[in-house]
Amino acid sequence: MSQTPATTPLPECGQPPPTVTPDHERPEAERHWLVRPTTIRRLWWGSGIGLALLVLLDLTVHGHPHFGIDGTFGFYGWYGFISCVAMVLFAKGLGYALKRKDTYYDA
Repeated sequence: MSQTPATTPLPECGQPPPTVTPDHERPEAERHWLVRPTTIRRLWWGSGIGLALLVLLDLTVHGHPHFGIDGTFGFYGWYGFISCVAMVLFAKGLGYALKRKDTYYDA
């Protein structure tokens, strides 16, 4: 005996669709686990601790620097951070340089 899946009935013709409560208005227990404030806080702390441990592991690894600066403590961490900031700033500047008015394609 097969069962039909449960479906939400459609509203009558001319009636507004049923409203959906946004996540930020729902109680915390009903929210998706990735938008709960406690989960977000745990993810930030976990990521920060993981990154700090990776930088501390730099003390135990014997590197073979090709230049003088890449042998400094935490070089790859701060170099990656500075590179990321530079890419974001470059993209922002490029966005301002390529920006067009809203009426650019109007005839």
